[in-house]
Amino acid sequence: MSADNSDQGKPGDIPPAESLIEYPSHFPIKVMGGMQDGFAEAIVTLVQGFDPDFHAGKMEMRPSAKGNYLGLTVTVWVTSREQLDELYRALTSHPMVKVVL
Repeated sequence: MSADNSDQGKPGDIPPAESLIEYPSHFPIKVMGGMQDGFAEAIVTLVQGFDPDFHAGKMEMRPSAKGNYLGLTVTVWVTSREQLDELYRALTSHPMVKVVL
């Protein structure tokens, strides 16, 4: 037998069957950005593109100790790993976002 690794994906990929997240479910995501007008609203709008029922009332906001940054926790209804991956990509590429956890 030959060692054919063509169906194993990229290093670091977790096969969906081995994911610890069950779908569908509510999933919290932490987003940090600079303390600036429109940041929270921009994140609400972005998240609504992935979860139409999401609204600002489902978001927690915490300013940093010195008030330079704003931490947001958005709890999103995710239905698939693909949806969650796309949401992370959209958040991390947003110009107002510094960190996504």
